[in-house]
Amino acid sequence: MSKLAQGLAPWGVARTQVLRKRIVRRALSVSGGLCMLMLGGFVHSQETTPELDTRPMLGDWGVETQYFSQTLGAGDDFYRFVNEGWLKAAQIPQGFSRIDAFVEVYLRTEAQIRTLLDDVLDGGAGEEAGGRQIQGLYKSYMDVERIETLGLAPIQKQLDAVWKTTTHEQIARLMAQPMQHSPVGVGIGLDDKHPDHYALLIGQSGLGLPDRLYYLDEGEPYASVRQHYVALIKGTLARAGIDQVSVRADQILAFETAIAKLHWTPEQQRDRLKNYAPMNQAELMDYAPGFEWRAFMEQKGVSQAQRLVVNTNTAVQGIASLVGETAVNVLQSYLAFHLIDNYAPLLSEEYAQANFDFYSRTLGGIAERRPRELRAQSITNDYLGELMGQLYVERYFPAQKKASMEHYIHYIREAFRQRIQHSPWMDEQTQAEAFKKLDSFGVKVGYPDQWRDFSQLVIKANDLVGNVQRLQAWYWADSRSKLDEPRRQWEWMMNPQEINAYYSSSRNEIVFPAAILQPPFFDVNADPAVNFAAIGGVIGHEMGHGFDDQGSLSDGQGVLRNWWTPEARKRFEERAQVLVKQYSQYEPLEGLRLSGQLTLGENIGDLGGLTLAYTAYRNFVAQEQDGKAPVLDGWSGDQRFFFGWAQVWRSKMTQESLRQMVVSNPHSPAKYRVNGVMRNMDAWYDAFSVTDQNTLYLPPGQRVHIW
Repeated sequence: MSKLAQGLAPWGVARTQVLRKRIVRRALSVSGGLCMLMLGGFVHSQETTPELDTRPMLGDWGVETQYFSQTLGAGDDFYRFVNEGWLKAAQIPQGFSRIDAFVEVYLRTEAQIRTLLDDVLDGGAGEEAGGRQIQGLYKSYMDVERIETLGLAPIQKQLDAVWKTTTHEQIARLMAQPMQHSPVGVGIGLDDKHPDHYALLIGQSGLGLPDRLYYLDEGEPYASVRQHYVALIKGTLARAGIDQVSVRADQILAFETAIAKLHWTPEQQRDRLKNYAPMNQAELMDYAPGFEWRAFMEQKGVSQAQRLVVNTNTAVQGIASLVGETAVNVLQSYLAFHLIDNYAPLLSEEYAQANFDFYSRTLGGIAERRPRELRAQSITNDYLGELMGQLYVERYFPAQKKASMEHYIHYIREAFRQRIQHSPWMDEQTQAEAFKKLDSFGVKVGYPDQWRDFSQLVIKANDLVGNVQRLQAWYWADSRSKLDEPRRQWEWMMNPQEINAYYSSSRNEIVFPAAILQPPFFDVNADPAVNFAAIGGVIGHEMGHGFDDQGSLSDGQGVLRNWWTPEARKRFEERAQVLVKQYSQYEPLEGLRLSGQLTLGENIGDLGGLTLAYTAYRNFVAQEQDGKAPVLDGWSGDQRFFFGWAQVWRSKMTQESLRQMVVSNPHSPAKYRVNGVMRNMDAWYDAFSVTDQNTLYLPPGQRVHIW
């Protein structure tokens, strides 16, 4: 899944959170999405007075103009011109690696989620609403005394099983178990070329560090990170009473380094055509010998699945051979460490703190954890997000919010139709196919029409590790059952309370969970110019993913096929490569430049999305404001529009987190999501009288216009 911004693990435990999502979501064919961040709300607290409800939450008309720069010109650094005061004043809160609009909304609405949770804990939610499971999971995380008493005991049986293995077949069976680490990842998602059917998706996995670069770059800070990682491995094994920790740590790092050398780069992983290698299980065994696939598939419960799609196929082939050539005792050490490490956030303090110190402090620059009750709240919302989501929409998502959103979607869709119609580089044949795809776009707003049934899920208030194990098993069983089902038309890939949005290429649909409909993304009381830039830009971004370098490879029915003429594709790629060159010049950290190729899809989404939003806004002005937007505080409608976009992306993050983002994330850092877009939009030049004397100025011939 590609997202409009990088994700956030607000309870400071990224590893366990990612593991569950790896099972539930990593296999989903989603071509574009927004920030993976949970717990938002659109409406103000129910205690808010009617008088306050008539005013925007931010500023007098939706933008906090008090933060505007008093020294910079809009044409020299528009991002800082709009946000300079905020950038100086903002502080990264405890337990986070950044502060931005997403985190601000998270913190602002966390109290709403707490209210819902407290109601459940007080018995205010019945069994049918998942109250029993919510109560049990939260209380099990808060039972610190029991967690400390148990220590490593909850996973000792699994750990013992690792040391009892003597063959590669037994190793493969362990790798297939929930919460275990495996060099190959397995999930279930729609088949890109047959999107009415689900397939078993297989791809590269197995690293403990964020990206292959962390293993292969000899310079700093990567060399120091590896030293810290080895120290974590040694400490984890020693705490568990395992001997020869230095030898084992060196073996684990060497094994993972060998895996990293086989991994595809983030740029290579964006190639959807090369990532699609269909085969059956017999063909997989022939293609990638060395790994005990039969035992692995049996343990996963998918030995009968015959529709397989292998992503990163050459990496999977190399990893299979590597595992087969690696001694069992090395694989034992690898599995033992990662088993403990994956469970560490759920174990006693000595394990949990060490896990935080490396993954959050060393890798993310996060100084300290959030209070335990907030971590308990977040883990409950993460693992039981659908149950919490039902409570959330019931209280915080009135029907009129959906109607308002659909109004904006209508304007953006019509703007897209105009842009396709008048595209100077699309020929008639490609235009006709593009119109078919646009007309076929599915739209979902708020929450799903159908919820999954969790009534048989057993959650106990005194069994945290057992709860997570049962949750893992439940989600995998639910996912596995799709292999025998037609496509779930009702299914969402996100929970309603996630501040997020996405485009699914295999479903050709855009989805906007309820929580995205709140300031600064959307405020019913804000100036329409600001809303069109903020939520309109999000809508345009997601629609645009259907036509970016990845999404454009699927047709209106979600089928991965080429529907472009060679001439149209060539002209599109010529424009895209100019954007690649522009963004590759940006240097967020000294000596570390952006990869314009890695970020291309999201950069097209930003530029195309805001272009569509601007066209939609001008249509709105013509149709609903008699052709002339009002001037507010001396600012024109067009100026306020661009302010709205810049405000959404204000951000401050730790250098460690920024480095991770630049190395492996398909999104550009906030500054470039603003300035990189502005300098390609003619309307921005006109709105702020930008000339060749300004730093951001690009000659008209160098500006990229895709939509």
